[in-house]
Amino acid sequence: MKRRDFSLVCGAAIGAALIQSPAQAQGKPFAVGTDYLVLDKRAPVEAPAGKIEVVEFFGYFCPHCNVFEPMFDAWRKRAPKDVVVRRVPVAFQAATVPQQRLFYALDAMDLVDKLHAKVFAAIHVERQSLTETDAIANWVAKQGVDKTKFLEQFNSFAVATKVKRASDLPNAYLIDGVPALGVAGRYLTGGMAGSMDRALQVVEFLAAQVRSGK
Repeated sequence: MKRRDFSLVCGAAIGAALIQSPAQAQGKPFAVGTDYLVLDKRAPVEAPAGKIEVVEFFGYFCPHCNVFEPMFDAWRKRAPKDVVVRRVPVAFQAATVPQQRLFYALDAMDLVDKLHAKVFAAIHVERQSLTETDAIANWVAKQGVDKTKFLEQFNSFAVATKVKRASDLPNAYLIDGVPALGVAGRYLTGGMAGSMDRALQVVEFLAAQVRSGK
């Protein structure tokens, strides 16, 4: 979703943007400026030397990200061992900053694998409004998580710091919509590749380029 229109939802467009068409699957070469961008200035990475960082920029509010999440999670689990995946929640408006805090609080409590997909389902399937602290904390408590401990993390300085970094990195990658994928602090791809399935293929291509030293 773009910064300007992330509140507009069109189910048909979402599906079309995420599912690869037969024409797209015919081995069309990946091209800079068409399928991916090369950053003029490298973005910061957290992956150690010898590893290739892949950043998924997402927003819990975004229906496109909701559709993409199972696809990305499956790819993440089969990614090469030298690939380090990093999820970065994006907030294009102040109203969704609490959802950034939600992600990082879950991360601090080692609950992302358990609850990440459930957050998407709560928002996009159950139509719950998880934009206020109380609503978020109450929902988390219903998932069997200690509410007090969750709020300690949610309101912590560590989470606030990560939210700040999560606001800076999209600017470094020139993000104007989600979902989007950054590679090694050098490249950006996403819907521009024609589909998010193809974007993952672009990521693999770019990772191979980085791996070979190109």
